[in-house]
Amino acid sequence: EVQLQASGGGLVQAGGSLRLSCAASGFTFDDYAIGWFRQVPGEEREGVGCIAIYDGRTRYIDSVKGRFTISSDNAKNTVYLQMSSLKPEDTAVYYCAADPRSSCLKYDFWGQGTQVTVSS
Repeated sequence: EVQLQASGGGLVQAGGSLRLSCAASGFTFDDYAIGWFRQVPGEEREGVGCIAIYDGRTRYIDSVKGRFTISSDNAKNTVYLQMSSLKPEDTAVYYCAADPRSSCLKYDFWGQGTQVTVSS
């Protein structure tokens, strides 16, 4: 059974940092891409970035480039989202998801969210 467990959210002041973790199990980690998404109540879910595990290539939306970094620890089957220079507009529930095609385009499996709140 594919499982994704996101954790690490919390309350941080603007300009601060947080690191989210996505622990994966139930599939061959190297074969997948893991994406990070966020959603504010009443708004559409937004893709933040993605990592293709087998080669470590990453991609990000423009609003987080230079501030957020996605990395993976293949020995731990875990993907991280390091968030720095946080802004109040980064406040959202953050989710991780797995793409078995490793394309960062279509995600079949989702974890539960973790709340990130950035105070001004």
